Amino acid sequence: MTDRAVVGLKARLAANELTIGSWLSFGFPPIAELMARAGFDWLVVDQEHTAIGVAEMHGLVQVIDRTGPVPLVRVAANDPVYIKQALDAGAHGVVVPMVNSVQDAEDAVARAHYMPRGIRGAGLARAQEYGLGFAQYREWAVRETVVIAQIEHIDAVHALEAILGVEGIDGFIVGPYDLSASLGHPGDWTHPDVDAALREVEHVGRTADRAAGFHVVHSDREELAARIAAGYRFIAYGDDMVFLAEKVRDELFAAKDIVERAR
Repeated sequence: MTDRAVVGLKARLAANELTIGSWLSFGFPPIAELMARAGFDWLVVDQEHTAIGVAEMHGLVQVIDRTGPVPLVRVAANDPVYIKQALDAGAHGVVVPMVNSVQDAEDAVARAHYMPRGIRGAGLARAQEYGLGFAQYREWAVRETVVIAQIEHIDAVHALEAILGVEGIDGFIVGPYDLSASLGHPGDWTHPDVDAALREVEHVGRTADRAAGFHVVHSDREELAARIAAGYRFIAYGDDMVFLAEKVRDELFAAKDIVERAR
């Protein structure tokens, strides 16, 4: 794992330091290495909306960890097995989808920590140096394990202040697509209902002592700047899949334009 003496993401979140990460939807180590070498502060391996399985996740976390950014995993669900597998692979924390209530938040924290604080099963894997470093890892995990609540439903928006009051929740990140879908307007951030929900989130984020996060899914520098100005400090910018799709589309449009002008 990354040098445990280095100041971790948990401390940076607690200090409300701005960090920029990104998302991995492809389960290919070379792409993860490319993204990691780009210099993001952290990278999230997505197991909720992708075909990335446990073995692929393990390999991606290893590549990220060895290259520099902090490895996180967006688990498939708020489930003790999924959370345990991600952390045992060496992820420094988890992004937990659909945290819509205080109970959901408490469950996520408990599943990410060993007893007596939580209920995480104690096994041996990469995080524990394959059986040679469990005691050291256990101490590190108490200090450094990050739990991010994903706010992606209107119920979560209304409960956000209470969710952030749960000890062990280090911050939140807005999932804009699911949030807009929960209001009946999937993908439409400009709809008045969605805009009102986002403004409510921003208000709570500015007043809470937890890191406020947002996933700027597409390559939109103006939106990125706007989210930072709105007080978000844990920002996911883009996605390996989206970056590739955008680049291919834009370059093909440019190529076709050059061909047309050459005729």
